[in-house]
Amino acid sequence: MAVRGSASHLDAASLYAEYPFLPGAESILGPEAVSVGSLLRDAAYERPRAIGRARILAAADDPRGERTVAELAGAPGDVRYLSFLFARIVLAAAPSPAVLRRWAVSEAKRSYGRLVASPPEELEEVAHRLGYPVERHGRSLSFGLTEYLRLTVGIREADFRLARQDVHAGRVTVEPVRAARLIQEAVRRSLAEAFPLTAEVVALVRERESEMLATLAERMPAPVARAGPSAASLRRDRFPPCIRKMQRTLERGDNLSHAGRFCLAAFLHKAGADFETIVDAYRGAPDFEESITRYQVEHITSHAGGEGYEPPECDTLRSHGLCAREGDPEAKEPVDRQRDAICFRDSLKHPLQYYRIRGGTTRERPTDPTTEGSTPGTSAAPGRPPSTDRR
Repeated sequence: MAVRGSASHLDAASLYAEYPFLPGAESILGPEAVSVGSLLRDAAYERPRAIGRARILAAADDPRGERTVAELAGAPGDVRYLSFLFARIVLAAAPSPAVLRRWAVSEAKRSYGRLVASPPEELEEVAHRLGYPVERHGRSLSFGLTEYLRLTVGIREADFRLARQDVHAGRVTVEPVRAARLIQEAVRRSLAEAFPLTAEVVALVRERESEMLATLAERMPAPVARAGPSAASLRRDRFPPCIRKMQRTLERGDNLSHAGRFCLAAFLHKAGADFETIVDAYRGAPDFEESITRYQVEHITSHAGGEGYEPPECDTLRSHGLCAREGDPEAKEPVDRQRDAICFRDSLKHPLQYYRIRGGTTRERPTDPTTEGSTPGTSAAPGRPPSTDRR
């Protein structure tokens, strides 16, 4: 039977200090009204600004949220909240959305670290305040089916697939650790949306926090297309729609699923991209870590003595929701019906096949060049190598 006990062992002020993203958290300031201009300029708020900068830099250096922000530990609740607010404002004014999305990942993981060690009552309270009406069943919590599906869209672990869950009467019941992971995803999604700022505030942030923004640009460089050894042969304009969409997703700082990250690395390698070009493709990922990405790209491209893993076939991409043959409403480029009509050919089975049809060259040619459907190595799907992130 579902229960709704005491909301949390924390009082409201402590709850908001720990979870400053919750609706109503501004009440921690009491009757004091703090304007955006004051928070950005007044000497009275230098401590929240300093802690806010520390939160931003911690995320830039460690998107896994494992780096401790020492300044947070002894700060009173109102200062903790203002530091969070300051960080959101600064990142909303940053030229690249990738820095905001990386910070969202880091802050969400930091919250997960607390939630996973908290009693179910606290998990329940945070979920409710975020707009997810969970129900508690002993130590377990249940989510509505629609809410569960919405939250797991961005979670790649196979254990979260609906077929593996306890589903009854339109609700999905999970253990506290899994509930904490779902709440983490809810937090990430919320924080990844930029604050709406006026042009005047954006200008003020960029003027006063120019050093911070420059530091972020150095630590999180935007994705680049290097003019390396592969540049002459790599025909990006002839990539299939699915690959172009994967690239756009990372370039704008959005998360790309495990299957998408693996496919992109495998495709680029087969299309002739050099190692550095493939690594650069992931720099916009909100959880990008260079050392991990290099390790994973090396794993994918060095398979079978350097042949690399074969990208998934079109049917597999469709099953993972990665096919873009119906168009991509977020694409800045106009839809080329004649070009992308290739995707609807019955003989098309593989993204590399599309690339070859459009004149691109690959590391491996079909066994029979006259047969469009022939793509070597795709009959046996590769295993599930590590992804290019650890989110």
